[in-house]
Amino acid sequence: MSSDEIIQEIYQILEDRRDNPIDSYTSKLMQNDKKSAEDKILEKIGEESAEVIIASKNNDNLVYESADLIFHTLLLLVYKGVELDELLDEFKRRRK
Repeated sequence: MSSDEIIQEIYQILEDRRDNPIDSYTSKLMQNDKKSAEDKILEKIGEESAEVIIASKNNDNLVYESADLIFHTLLLLVYKGVELDELLDEFKRRRK
């Protein structure tokens, strides 16, 4: 499985957890009331951002912490209804 396929699969799973909630961490985060859900997701992004910074400074667990940050950023995008193609199109636009 290629890198872009993995991201697409994660995105689709997150969309499914949003649209068809199950007993999971991500479903629970997205099923809170609107303000609370967004606040909790943003709080996780802030926490994961800080952990990436610390991991980088300590030369320890940078890949692991970066994966957490990217995951929670994808979760936010799914929660807000942003399509993955919008994100990929923005990366393509910036490449030019």
